[in-house]
Amino acid sequence: MSDEIGVLIVDDSALMRNLIGRIVDSTPGLVIAEKAMNGKFALDKIPRVNPDIIILDLEMPEMNGIEFLRERKKLGITIPVVILSSIARRGAEITMEALSLGASDFIQKPSGSISEDIHVVKDTLVGMLFGYGGAYRRAQGKKVLVPSEYPVKPAQQTQSSDLLAHLGLSPPAAPAVPPSRLRKPGRTDVIAIGISTGGPDALRVVFSQIDGDLKVPILVVQHMPPGFTNEFAKSLDRICPLEVKEAEDGDAIKPGRILIAQGSKHLEVEKKPLNAVVRLSESPLVSGHRPSADVLFASVAMAYQNNALGVIMTGMGRDGAQHLGTIYKEGGITLGQDEASSVVYGMPRVAFELGHVTEQVSLQNMARRICDVAKTPR
Repeated sequence: MSDEIGVLIVDDSALMRNLIGRIVDSTPGLVIAEKAMNGKFALDKIPRVNPDIIILDLEMPEMNGIEFLRERKKLGITIPVVILSSIARRGAEITMEALSLGASDFIQKPSGSISEDIHVVKDTLVGMLFGYGGAYRRAQGKKVLVPSEYPVKPAQQTQSSDLLAHLGLSPPAAPAVPPSRLRKPGRTDVIAIGISTGGPDALRVVFSQIDGDLKVPILVVQHMPPGFTNEFAKSLDRICPLEVKEAEDGDAIKPGRILIAQGSKHLEVEKKPLNAVVRLSESPLVSGHRPSADVLFASVAMAYQNNALGVIMTGMGRDGAQHLGTIYKEGGITLGQDEASSVVYGMPRVAFELGHVTEQVSLQNMARRICDVAKTPR
């Protein structure tokens, strides 16, 4: 079907190409454009098959993923790339290099380079394919159909609806009546950001544009596997005028500092008489995640009440949507990324529908709006 999102699968394992291909084939709205066993074959096939998105392994013979991304950049190819790799050997560093070379996002293979259990990451992968591939098609002036517009067997109807909501592909409902505020908004003493699928690119945009004289600390939950957040924070620090670091237990929450939650650890706030620090924990998953944006938002609301700014951005599912409302109720201001600029309009959509978003903001305007809100005296 001409309106389907065409996927180029690049992996040196024939088994993995077939397993990934089955996921694509079984999802209405997606179609396999072609398969390639390394980056060189992929570059040869791109002009002929004209895919909308590329799934790329990193470790391949002849031309690996990093070499492919360098060549893609040289050739001016703008087709989005999602890394799907076991990412062994210097994994986090290589992954961040891939992102800096223009890859949009990454997913870890569940159990090594040959992952027969690839279905474990199916929902995440499908969400990225629709998000990045759909955005690319729209930018090319092409139509994009989502699964709801394709025939679905009656037995699959409920499952399909649930998946659409999870992927942020169902249309947003009208927002509920916002909850009552306990107090009026005060000055902004902390900024808390919750973000997931589409986050690596989105945070690069926001933090490269943030004001260097912003004196309000920023705490971030980005859903990311353990072992990757330290390199991710370093990559953001290189492009951001403020200090960016991976949060460590007991780190001071101080002006001009951005702390990124560690993969697999919740990030909470502890206010002391003279300062505030972050606390990390391995308590159970919340909203399906650790770190969880809901945990961060609830903690910030309790500690800072009406002196907090909560921001919920692109991501699958609903993490953060509930307790963004707690920040709102306590008198804080809340921003949600808008549908048009979200790779996956899941988390911000649910928050918007619950009435927990004070204002919807595009990705390109997000840094400016955060700074304006944070600098406005109240």
